Amino acid sequence: MHIAIAGNIGSGKTSLAALLAKHYGWQAHFEEIDNNPYLSDFYEDMKRWSFNLQVYFLNSRFSQIMKIRESKKTVVQDRTIYEDAYIFATNLFDMGLMSDRDFRTYLSLFELMTRLIQPPDLLIYLRASVPTLFRQIGLRGRSYEAGIRLDYLSSLNEKYEAWMLNYKEGKLLTINVDELDFIKDPQALSAIFDKVDAKLHGLFQQKL
Repeated sequence: MHIAIAGNIGSGKTSLAALLAKHYGWQAHFEEIDNNPYLSDFYEDMKRWSFNLQVYFLNSRFSQIMKIRESKKTVVQDRTIYEDAYIFATNLFDMGLMSDRDFRTYLSLFELMTRLIQPPDLLIYLRASVPTLFRQIGLRGRSYEAGIRLDYLSSLNEKYEAWMLNYKEGKLLTINVDELDFIKDPQALSAIFDKVDAKLHGLFQQKL
């Protein structure tokens, strides 16, 4: 099975993926951050590097999904290929940080790739307010994220909510990170495991 975690920057996707993998014995696939050759440049000059960054993420995510589908193990993935297009690339275009030409080229690549893949069996959406996101980004202390703007995070949040409102590709579990601090609170994490179990039992029955 393919479990994917969606959410804004700083919502806790990587942490939850690791915790789920440990609890259920799943294989975790994490977003390539440290080896990304464009990320630091992007935060310095978003308009110049937006297209390069998004194509890099698109290619990385597509490669991940192909490996996931070839695997016989249950995999939990940190971020989805759909977020790259529906959230991040669209947001950059709307903010005037990606040209119309680059955006159309990007979308044609995305549409071609998504014809060859299937959506995740279960999508876990981590909903978090901008203050929570900003606080958690500060706590992890990545130097290249120091310049992230509040309006950028807010705009991303709006697009996440719009995407989730219309999400029909598969099972969806929404977790409010403002209310459930699963990193510090064991009871909050246990509550999330219970929610995941409830969703998965339905999935297993469908696949029998």
